Amino acid sequence: MNYQILARKYRPQYFKETIGQKHIITSICNAISMNKIHHAWLLSGTRGIGKTTIGRLLAKSLNCQKNITSIPCRKCNICKEIEQGTSLDFIEIDAASRTKIEDMKEILDNIYYAPIKSRFKIYLIDEVHMLSRHSFNALLKTLEEPPKHVKFILATTEIEKIPKTIISRCLYFTLNILSEEDIFDHLQFILNNENIDFDKDALKIISEYSKGSMRDALNLLEHAISFSKNNITLNNINKMLGIPNKKNIYLLTKFLLEKDAKKMMLLLSKMEKIDIEWENILIEVLRILHHIAMIKTYPLEWNSNIYKHYQYNIEELAHKKNKKDIQICYRILLNGRKKLIFSPNYKIGVKMTLLEAITEIKKNIYKK
Repeated sequence: MNYQILARKYRPQYFKETIGQKHIITSICNAISMNKIHHAWLLSGTRGIGKTTIGRLLAKSLNCQKNITSIPCRKCNICKEIEQGTSLDFIEIDAASRTKIEDMKEILDNIYYAPIKSRFKIYLIDEVHMLSRHSFNALLKTLEEPPKHVKFILATTEIEKIPKTIISRCLYFTLNILSEEDIFDHLQFILNNENIDFDKDALKIISEYSKGSMRDALNLLEHAISFSKNNITLNNINKMLGIPNKKNIYLLTKFLLEKDAKKMMLLLSKMEKIDIEWENILIEVLRILHHIAMIKTYPLEWNSNIYKHYQYNIEELAHKKNKKDIQICYRILLNGRKKLIFSPNYKIGVKMTLLEAITEIKKNIYKK
């Protein structure tokens, strides 16, 4: 039995299925409908948000035997070959493994030959920022005046490494990271389609920890399905990701804001016995501090969230504590998280960061 991973099974096959990049999709579809086809596109953005997917959709749109259209038929041989990765006229290049000038010359020497059976010969160069300076110079010359039958699609996660001369010769699009809501909705759609049981709170955590990347979200979902045997629960996700339970995180935040270092350390000692990722302690406390700040500043922003079981307690905590203490804690925990890598280990780093926050809160009281 050939299992198809979720990232491939649910990869968008039409522009309308692409998630979270409406401004780019609208521009590309309008250009196609008006028959104003540029010779080079540059797509930048973090990993897993749709750069190569949009590149493949664009290739299908331009080479579909039916017509140049924003809605490729997916039935003709060209569309099928592009989807299967067997098209001889759609060349995907991993720039990370072909950085040398010799590699680029070999590629560019072939562009003057006509497409074998498609309308255009299309080059999708992924991680284009990995090319050497000489390779960029060779590519630049071709980008200035490419043959009419050639189109370039460049994709990068590090736009700052792309020479401005290259950028200026392309239609440049910056892809947005995906919102947690968009990721949550897509994961929910997939699980419903696959007939897999799940808790919505568990999906919210996966959406948060994917950090705006749909590919990361799907990989986490794949892991969750295997770990939980097709029944994705909040408890399973917490164990899988090493996240402390919400009650302990609430109590830890409470002791922190109350400046009770003894109770805080006792709680951390109990949490040591649980299989947790120590960095996640800071991440989750930061989330609660954010919720508290929203309650104090924008009460209407408070809505159903992962801490809904402690909503009353968090609201009560928010009313008792001042904004300055909350901001001090947030700033120190944020900086502490950045410095964890320099600690002897993450456990020590987390404990010292929380103690530092208490010390700073006390200093703030004395200043008053």
